[in-house]
Amino acid sequence: MTRKFVIGVSGASGMIYASRLLHYLSPVAEVHLVVSPVAGEIAVHEGVSLSGFPVTLHRFDDLAAPIASGSFRHDGMVIVPCSMKTLASVANGITPNLVTRAADVTLKERRPCILLLRENPLSRIHITNMLTAHDAGATIMVASPPFYSKPATIEDLVDAVVSRIIDHLGVEIEITSRWSGYE
Repeated sequence: MTRKFVIGVSGASGMIYASRLLHYLSPVAEVHLVVSPVAGEIAVHEGVSLSGFPVTLHRFDDLAAPIASGSFRHDGMVIVPCSMKTLASVANGITPNLVTRAADVTLKERRPCILLLRENPLSRIHITNMLTAHDAGATIMVASPPFYSKPATIEDLVDAVVSRIIDHLGVEIEITSRWSGYE
């Protein structure tokens, strides 16, 4: 049985995280993708393509899409990158678009919902929203790569973060080396 995931891309810097997640996940699972208009603009600015992957693309404003319903069975959702506006919407149950609506139903159905935050520094409002989303069942991750693997490229850094997302989705893909102690 094919695993099924929902990927939301919101308007924050770090489109390479979304691209690399799609690169690894789309060949091994059914992926439903929603890209906000601002995310599309940022992807162009950052020189990252979010097209060409074997995914089902849903319109950002299509609140009648199958993924807007709790009856749409899937194995988890990731918002990558997750803007602070999207975090606030998810944390407070505000669902004016398909990304936030899909996250809302993912949480209410108690499915994995991962928010990869890409902001620095964090305000008290951001931290409060992170805690609220966590308490609602979301997994909060930050785009903070480890350095113990001695990354040589930006892609190595990004893949270390993407690998942790994939781990939390329960997908068996070995992307980067795992911590094994000091040499």
